Amino acid sequence: MLRRNAARADDKDRTTLLEENDSLYFNSDKHYTQGLRISDLRPDLAPDSVWQRPFAWLGNLAPIFSPNAAPSAPKRRYALFLGQSLFTPKNLQLKPPNPRDRPYAGWAYLGASLLQESGGRMLENLEIDLGVVGPLALGDPVQQTWHRIIGDARAKGWGYQLHDEPGTMISYERFWRRPLLGDGGRGVDVVPQIGATVGNVMTYGDVGGQLRIGKGLLADYGPVRVRPALSGTDYFDADKLDGDRGYYFFIGAQGRVVGHNIFLDGNTFRPSRHVPKKDLRRRPAPDSPCCGRARFASTSASCVAPRNSSASTAWTKPARRH
Repeated sequence: MLRRNAARADDKDRTTLLEENDSLYFNSDKHYTQGLRISDLRPDLAPDSVWQRPFAWLGNLAPIFSPNAAPSAPKRRYALFLGQSLFTPKNLQLKPPNPRDRPYAGWAYLGASLLQESGGRMLENLEIDLGVVGPLALGDPVQQTWHRIIGDARAKGWGYQLHDEPGTMISYERFWRRPLLGDGGRGVDVVPQIGATVGNVMTYGDVGGQLRIGKGLLADYGPVRVRPALSGTDYFDADKLDGDRGYYFFIGAQGRVVGHNIFLDGNTFRPSRHVPKKDLRRRPAPDSPCCGRARFASTSASCVAPRNSSASTAWTKPARRH
């Protein structure tokens, strides 16, 4: 992730363009195959800002966004975003597609995040996504146009994609930053994370973390990602960089207990293509730590190079999921 310009960002907007595409690394299209996300991180909120009220209101409803979580006042910010994600089966030349593989689906959305950092060591993220799954998400023309540009074969199964359905997700996550070696700003740290998402697009609980090695680690809590990849946020504090530049390598893992995933389970309110779940209560998987209905864990490794600026661009690969 590269950040251009030379102005401090806490009092300025910070725009990020994120592209995830498996063809950049694997020369193939399957499963979560493409994600595009554009976001705008708003400046720090002033203590008397009217936009502090949603944090206070939510804090009165649930034990989140506490103003007393640290001796110093928390830093609060908003992020606005929009994006599109595409999902396909493994074999794009089958028509009709393999009924036991995941269905074709597009997901176009917009949303907002409420971000609060407390004491320079904990970050809370409440995210709301609103959008549409199905032909209105334009997954078919986007993939076909890209394949035509790069000279790849046309995907033949988009006529069997999920039906149009309004989609909603509400996610809440907490991240903690713990230094292992160095002074916190440079060296090695670990960022454990826990969260939950509810909605008709996806419903799951997750726990995971990242191990990071580099410089400028205090500026964020890991890179932003496109769901359903590893959890990440738009939060970035340029004042915490050691100079104007920073970088880090990271490796992360996340486990999820999934109640619903429309891209596997199919449409919520009408029949559609779907992938049957495995019921672990009847036949536990070897070395399974629990019983119930579960789906996947994911891993990711990459490099991020943040810089003190107000714009950023990133290209990553979607994590493989099982």
